[in-house]
Amino acid sequence: MINKNQKKFLIILLMVLVVVMTFGVISAIADFGDFSGDSDYGGGSDSGSSWSSSDSYYGDSSGSGGSITGGPAALIFILVAGGFVVVAVLGNKSRGGASRPAGATAVDASMLRFMFDYAQRDPSFSEPALCERISNLYVQMQNCWTAKNMEPLRPYFTATSFAQFDRQLDSYRQNYRTNFVERISVLGVELRGWYEQENNDCIVANVRTRIVDYTVDDRSGNVISGSRTAEKFMTYEYILIRSSGFVTNVQDRDASTINCPNCAAPLNINQSAQCQFCGSVVTTKDYDWVISSIKGISQVTGH
Repeated sequence: MINKNQKKFLIILLMVLVVVMTFGVISAIADFGDFSGDSDYGGGSDSGSSWSSSDSYYGDSSGSGGSITGGPAALIFILVAGGFVVVAVLGNKSRGGASRPAGATAVDASMLRFMFDYAQRDPSFSEPALCERISNLYVQMQNCWTAKNMEPLRPYFTATSFAQFDRQLDSYRQNYRTNFVERISVLGVELRGWYEQENNDCIVANVRTRIVDYTVDDRSGNVISGSRTAEKFMTYEYILIRSSGFVTNVQDRDASTINCPNCAAPLNINQSAQCQFCGSVVTTKDYDWVISSIKGISQVTGH
């Protein structure tokens, strides 16, 4: 029989393990959406060493798969408490690309239609234009993340995905931390295909980037996670959606001014997503592509 003191010891031990796991996660995650961190995951040609994560996602429920949140390095505690052997395993440590844990699950190719089919549906649609827009938006996203202000991004996300990412960013604001994402380079954007769902057209894009990211304590100025020099090679999967039935307006493709759908007043979406006349929050979904979800497919840290 376990006595009162032994029971108290086990409870304290479990509480300590929970704290270690929790703060290990908080200190590890980084970049916009917390997809990057100390833990490499998924496939990749570059080698790296890391500890790992679970499979989830950030964005609307219309997207499948997920984002990556880091977990602490594998720690194994074996304690003997009054005849009981307590074994606690934290994380899943792996070294080398072959043994790193899997990233989020990509959208199954079997559910995607070819992009040239979408060009027939929308003759003015341009793959290069959308890829360039995604590339530019990625850089803007990282800059807004470091500035801890997502408001300029509101028009380019669904309401649900914007709220989810802003809640993540709020943890940095509340904990007086700043995640710096620097030396940003978009290595490639590929549109894998498209599908229809709930009166929306959905495009799946693979985004490959290189970044340097680290998190700093605002009060001390100390780096608390990440590295100022190590390069991380990231692969994400973006799901972009647009209301079905809309086609590309070539004249407005690069325009920053639109009309508020509520009161028809002109609105510069590069300055604010809120109409200054009626207060309505505007996204571009009703006439152009917005981000519905983002997944972390892989991370490889360079040497």
